[in-house]
Amino acid sequence: MGVRRRIRDALIQVYERRLARALVGADVPRHVGVIMDGNRRWARAIGLEDVAHGHRRGAAKIADLLGWCDDAGVQVVTLFMLSTDNLRRPAPELDALLAIIQDVAVDLSRPGRRWRIRSMGAREVLPARTVAVLEQAERDTCDRPGATVNLAVGYGGRREIADAVRSLLSEHATRGTSLEELVEVLDVEHIAEHLYTRGQPDPDLVIRTSGEQRMSGFLLWQTANAEFHFTDVYWPDFRRVDFLRALRDYSARHRRFGG
Repeated sequence: MGVRRRIRDALIQVYERRLARALVGADVPRHVGVIMDGNRRWARAIGLEDVAHGHRRGAAKIADLLGWCDDAGVQVVTLFMLSTDNLRRPAPELDALLAIIQDVAVDLSRPGRRWRIRSMGAREVLPARTVAVLEQAERDTCDRPGATVNLAVGYGGRREIADAVRSLLSEHATRGTSLEELVEVLDVEHIAEHLYTRGQPDPDLVIRTSGEQRMSGFLLWQTANAEFHFTDVYWPDFRRVDFLRALRDYSARHRRFGG
């Protein structure tokens, strides 16, 4: 069994190098979104009752992913870590998941890392401790030169759009703009300027692991023209070769931007 595994690993390394060579000079996405799905199923598949182990294993994969994105030249990465729907999970599981997310924020912002951390989501639905950790990560990394990493925590796509509209209305009310005047000039760009990702390019590529082929409310507005890559691999088992496959598929597509 050990020999078979070594042979398999060697073949994967050869294939990985071939993929990397094929991507030299290829079109690279500026912004990659990742729905990191399958942590709980991974834990159960190997016989673990405590699904938090799957979340911890998945969390340990994040820095690897960001390193691969750095190597490819990706400028923005958005990680779907906790949806508003996830907040209804049983308290023990949710508490463990929030603690893992806090550990991820601390790890990604520690000295020596290059990434700029931004949290996105409805902070008012999160525990004060989680919000404090996310905000500290943002402060600690705001001047770093690397890629921007959005941690989507307490995130829902419909809520983001509603928040953007509320922010837009509040801004114009402060200016004294009447509703009639706003109706006359309102367009999609005005709303985009109030999204959580304002100032960033929209995602070019969204990757979802675990075999599910749905968006689960992830970046509903921003992904209007995104390409999607779905893989059966559970997130804790996601490898560089899987990431390179996603980039290869992306580079091979002719982007029509709604056409």
